[in-house]
Formats: sequence, C-alpha cells, structure tokens
Amino acid sequence: MAARRLGSRRLRVLLLLVQLVAGRCSAAGAGGSAPGGLSEPSFIAKHEDSLFKDLFQNYERWVRPVENLKDKIKIKFGLAISQLVDVDEKNQLMTTNVWLKQEWIDVKLRWNPDDYGGIKVIRVPSDSVWTPDIVLFDNADGRFEGTRTKTVVRYNGTVTWTPPANYKSSCTIDVTFFPFDLQNCSMKFGSWTYDGSQVDIILEDQDVDKRDFFDNGEWEIVSATGSKGNRTDSCCWYPYVTYSFVIKRLPLFYTLFLIIPCIGLSFLTVLVFYLPSNEGEKICLCTSVLVSLTVFLLVIEEIIPSSSKVIPLIGEYLVFTMIFVTLSIMVTVFAINIHHRSSSTHNAMAPWVRKIFLHKLPKLLCMRSHVD
Repeated sequence: MAARRLGSRRLRVLLLLVQLVAGRCSAAGAGGSAPGGLSEPSFIAKHEDSLFKDLFQNYERWVRPVENLKDKIKIKFGLAISQLVDVDEKNQLMTTNVWLKQEWIDVKLRWNPDDYGGIKVIRVPSDSVWTPDIVLFDNADGRFEGTRTKTVVRYNGTVTWTPPANYKSSCTIDVTFFPFDLQNCSMKFGSWTYDGSQVDIILEDQDVDKRDFFDNGEWEIVSATGSKGNRTDSCCWYPYVTYSFVIKRLPLFYTLFLIIPCIGLSFLTVLVFYLPSNEGEKICLCTSVLVSLTVFLLVIEEIIPSSSKVIPLIGEYLVFTMIFVTLSIMVTVFAINIHHRSSSTHNAMAPWVRKIFLHKLPKLLCMRSHVD
C-alpha cells in the first residue's frame, strides 16, 4: 500500500516537471520571433515605421519618379462603373459613379522586404506620393479629379491607385425616337499637364468593369468600351483614353403613361364625327381632346432638350394630331351651323350646292341621298 502511494507521488512530480519544461520552451520560442521582448504586432509596426522613414525622408512628390529625365512613366488606366445615376436630357448631362484604376512604377518607392520584417505592401495617402494628373476633359460641373484616397505601394515600386469619383459629363442627346432611343455618351480622360514623352497612358482593358454595377430603373447600359487616341499640336503629342457608353432607355413607363393615352385621344377625335349634328357635345369633345394633347406636348417639352436640330417623332405626331383636331373643330362648327339653318333664317340652297352635296357626294361616300 505504501509502495503504491509512493509511486503515485512520483508520477505527479514527473508530470509537473514536464509541464514546467513545456512552458519554458514555448516562452523561449515566442521571444525568438520578436527580439527585444516585443510582441509580434509591435515588431511589425517598428519595421513599418522604419520603412516609411527611409522611403519618404527625401521624397519629393512633385517630381516625376524616373531615373532619367527623358524616361516616361507608363500609366495603366482602366475604368469601373458602379452606378449610372442619371441622364439629364434637358441639360444633356450624364451622371455616373466610377472608379479610376491607375497603376504605374515609382522607382523611388522600392525596398527589400527582408530588411523590413518581410513587409511587401504598404498603404500610403495619395497626397504623399507622386500621382498622375489624369482628369475628365468633358466634365460639366467643374470637378475634374476624383477623390484623394490611399494608394497601394508594393516593394518593387508598383503603385496602384483606384479613387472613386462622381462625374457629370457632357452628352449629346438624340431624342428622335423618344422613348425608344439609344444614346451614345463618351468620357474622355487624359493628363492635364504632361505630354506623351513624360506620361503615357496604356489602356488596361477595352471593356469597362461592370462587376459592381447597380442597375438603373430608366436606363440600361448596352455596351461600354474604351479606346486610346493621341492629340498632336505643334510641339508635342498628348495621349488620351475615351470610353463610349451606349445606353438604352427602358420605355415601359413612357409607353403606359404617354404613348397609349396619346393614341387613345387620337381615336376619340374620329368618334366626334359619329355624334349627331344636333348634339352640342361634339364641340366639347373636340375641345377636351385638344386640351389633353396640349398637356402631353408640354410634358414632352419638359423632358427633351430645347433644340431645333432634332424633333422627336412623338412630338411631331402630337403636333399634327392637334392640327387635325383643330380642323375637326372647324368642320364641326360648320356642320352644326348648316344643321340648324332653316328657310326662315336663310335663303334657299343654291342649285349647284344641292347637286353636289345631295346627289353626287352621297353616291361617292356610299350614303343614302336625302332629297326633298
């Protein structure tokens, strides 16, 4: 019995020694990963502070980051659209939310990751590094640049900058086939001050990135493609990138609340001639149709731009319908006036009038002749 107790005590002591040795080994391993008694996050932050000091101690963000003055910086440029906010036909503007994807090499921002704790990527405010002055040329609200967000800098000098921007760009609106129209709006980007020998723009992808696009309830993007061009003057050449957006209007709303009522009012004009001549409602019906068409014409005038170059077909249709309604009112007034004439108030009908309107016209119109 005593031997069993002694063996149990020895086993407990042995287990306690094993636990103490394991705890010391784990503590020694943790101390070896971060020298100086620092924890892992503090160790990385110390290297990152040292890296920022070494990179930006003598860095001048106003100077192009090239080794030779004649070297040019190649900017990989792409566009991603997140939302087509609005298309203002009246002012001929297109409002979009986009991301400007830009990437270039900065030779001043290179380092060896082994010297800084394995750090390969840092985030730097765009105001602290050199950035290309690429702007939207055909901007309509005076805001040519995007938001100043942070840049992503890699150890090999690659700088990636994707600032979001809200643009109002000019767009020539063609409303000929409104509301079944297609519009082609373009956005032209380029450097504001650098020519092609200093900064060259390379199109990253011909198609606009629409992976994060939020659908619009009135317009649908049919295609969005980019192309590169060059503008040359007497001394230099200037590269630029143009993105063309082909957008289609979704016509369901205008079909239900504009086109169908207009067609219905047009048929009402024909029904005026089926009312008896002694009914005074003939004039009331024609006048009501004319007023309704005028209201629809004013609605269209509020939507389309005030231009004499292009008139929408639906506007021409309403104008001609209003002309015919006006003529129908004149004919109705004449018919009512003739209907209420009598021998006591007017002279007898002339023989040639009787012959034309009572003998010949009824036969041509397949009507029964009314002869006294």
